[in-house]
Amino acid sequence: MKLRWIVTVLMVAVLASVGVLIAAEAGKVTKDTKCPVSGKAAGADHAVDFGGGKVYFCCDNCPKAFEKDKAKFTAKANHQLVQTGQQVQACCPLTQKPTKEGTEVEIDGVKVAFCCNNCKGTVAKLKADEQLAKVFGDISKCFKAAGK
Repeated sequence: MKLRWIVTVLMVAVLASVGVLIAAEAGKVTKDTKCPVSGKAAGADHAVDFGGGKVYFCCDNCPKAFEKDKAKFTAKANHQLVQTGQQVQACCPLTQKPTKEGTEVEIDGVKVAFCCNNCKGTVAKLKADEQLAKVFGDISKCFKAAGK
């Protein structure tokens, strides 16, 4: 009986540790994480809750600007959520159909897959800011919280 209790406690501790490690990895700020307001390097010290995760900024002023006009910065904030692993792609962002191998486009450091070469071509020919707006403007249909 005592052995079962010890094993149970150890298993719970291991599972809790794995969950903490997974959660710590998602949302990790790297040198490539950019502030959605200024475009400068973002840090973990300046963050706000957004879209089921945390969006990181470069300074104390940028979160204020973000809160004042979220619509202006939504695409870049959503991009950051995907870049930091807090959101993962579940389908084609243009058609909501399953993605196919070989249809990826890199958008500011994030690989995004599409359902077909037509969708890929549509996004590939756009300028950088247009790509961000088209793919990350509304991620609610084809990007899901990591681990869900």
